[in-house]
Amino acid sequence: MKRSRFASRSRISADATELSRLASGLAESGSKIEDAYWEGRLAELVDSLLQSGAEDDLNAALDRLFDTNPTAHDELADMIEARAETGALAHAGQDFDILLFAAPVLAWSRYSIPSGALPKAAVEALTTQLGAHAFAAGTQVAIADYLFSPDQLPRSFCDTWQLTRELAAAALEGRALALDTRGLDETNRFLSDVRYLVGAVVIRRDQPIFRWNEKDGSRESAQKEWIKQGGPNLEPLLTGCAYQPLLPDAYHAACRAADKASRPYSLRASVAFLQTTLGISADKLRAVIGPFHDQRLEEYRIGFGPRDRDNLHHGVVWPLLGTEDENTDVVGEIEAVLRECGLKEIVFHDHPFPFEFCDDCGMPLYPNAEGEVVHPEMPEQGHDAPPQTLH
Repeated sequence: MKRSRFASRSRISADATELSRLASGLAESGSKIEDAYWEGRLAELVDSLLQSGAEDDLNAALDRLFDTNPTAHDELADMIEARAETGALAHAGQDFDILLFAAPVLAWSRYSIPSGALPKAAVEALTTQLGAHAFAAGTQVAIADYLFSPDQLPRSFCDTWQLTRELAAAALEGRALALDTRGLDETNRFLSDVRYLVGAVVIRRDQPIFRWNEKDGSRESAQKEWIKQGGPNLEPLLTGCAYQPLLPDAYHAACRAADKASRPYSLRASVAFLQTTLGISADKLRAVIGPFHDQRLEEYRIGFGPRDRDNLHHGVVWPLLGTEDENTDVVGEIEAVLRECGLKEIVFHDHPFPFEFCDDCGMPLYPNAEGEVVHPEMPEQGHDAPPQTLH
């Protein structure tokens, strides 16, 4: 996925320099035939670097282009993502295309949202439902036997490339990928978060990959059937959670879609959580929105508390994504979601807030109605209540 980069190296390797040259040529191309020329050479070099594990060269080129040629940076980032999540192979005398995919699931809970190893029966059932409702006829599908949190997804382009190949081999052999979980990070605890099924699909060259590539398919019907048929197989894996499966898609596209969908979902989850925990209706809550800046506007933070008091009980971070900035009507989108949830009082402070976190726990600080940044605190709960340290 595209990442904001601020560091720049004074020297970069010959391979990184060549990546920059090829990506710049692609960015300046004025025709499809010239695009194909640059894309072919750029793909060849990216493939070589991914295979050799040259992550530093890939990142050095991205860093340099971020500062000097943003259009070329995006072209290179798109190419690296594409080559990391796709591939081609020959098997039994036939040519196959391979694609890494992710199936995100939005979830929220007053308790911990599960992640971790998947039971064999769940892997088999989910693989069957994905093959039937998300992918085209004739595809072979395999998933990793793990429900990933965002902290546990591959951290680098080279790791993603390697996972694509391992899952493709599993798909051709008709088995799940038994993931080596040593070294995976611990899952951070949030009220609302995303979980991911990650897999690969293999299809004969030039055949449709997704169900919506077929003449009688569509994204809408695929999403509906995946929720209807696949959703029940997720329920035992997400005990104590409300959840919403999203449409499976190519790995990086699915992760970006989940990032975007998780923002309004987290607001709705927070309102539901506060109504349940505080025993009040949504119209008795107040939301306070503020823009938070580091070197530039990074995110909006929304503080929640009771409408008739100054207390702040909970907060949500709404990060900016892609090309969003001060000129994007993000505040209008946030307000629209909050109104849909039933809130009547919404305060917006248009002055910039410092990008600050709690020195003790690292939690973001949120704006209150007076325009100060404070640490939200839930009211005292009974002895049998679940812990409420939810960030």
